[in-house]
Parts: sequence; structure tokens; C-alpha cells
Amino acid sequence: MTEQPTDAEPVTVEPVAAEPLWLVAANVVRWRRYGDGGQELRPGTKAYRGGSKVHVVGTYGGMGHEELTTIGRGRHTGAYITIDMATRNLHTFRPVAVYSPAVLRRAAAVGVDGSWATREHAEELTALLARLAPRYREEHWGAVPHPVPCRCHDCLSPA
Repeated sequence: MTEQPTDAEPVTVEPVAAEPLWLVAANVVRWRRYGDGGQELRPGTKAYRGGSKVHVVGTYGGMGHEELTTIGRGRHTGAYITIDMATRNLHTFRPVAVYSPAVLRRAAAVGVDGSWATREHAEELTALLARLAPRYREEHWGAVPHPVPCRCHDCLSPA
């Protein structure tokens, strides 16, 4: 867009690029175990489709990292939602620079700012969550055998 001042050269107005936030991105497990003894399978979660990309914007309930606050596209509407969900239902954690205005607005609404969302913090949190998620999946079901055939994330993942 160009503005034409009356007594000067034409001035080009550049859109101001928002600073990206470094967040942890993850994918929702394609299938999750549920029910008595984990013998039934459901695709994704109640809020997200299996395989959906979500952004982690915080931990919920203290330092345990068992629950995470996430932003992603909802299963039913496709609009961005912010919910708390179990870490065990996520996988493939990775640090990403987020430029999406919708995600940035939602992150700001839950109190995430540039001081928290740095690249170093995202890389540290990625490493931690990548270690914890499989452990939480195992602890949740304990020694209960998997259903046959099983399509849960641990059974579908290459060893």
C-alpha cells in the first residue's frame, strides 16, 4: 500500500511483522487406549483428531508435566481451541517458531509472552516432554496387556 503525501516522495508502508514465539509443537496420538483395562481404542482425543498438530503453551497442575495447556484446531469445528490435556496423548515433540496470528492471540490470552517462549526454553521443554510422554503412557496402564490387535501409539511406533 502506498501513501501519497502532498509535498514529499511516495512512502511505502510495510506491514509490521509480529515477533514469533518459540513453542513446542506435538501431534495427538492416532489411537489411544481407554475403558476397562485399556482394551478399547479411540481415535485421537475428544477435542482433537488423531495426528493433529498442537502447540504447548504451558503446564497445568504444577511441575509434574502430566497435563499440558495446548492450542490446536478442534475436532468438530476446525477452529483453534485452547484446552488442558494429558501429556501421554501427545508425541513427536519439536520446537517451532510460531507466526500464526490465531495461535499468537491465544497464547497471549493464556499469558505466554516472548520472555517465556524462547528457543532455548522450547528446546529444553521438548527434550523433557519427549522423555515423559512414553513413561506416562506406560504408567497410566501399568501392566495391563494391550488389546489384540492393538493400534495404540506405542504399538504402531517403530522400535
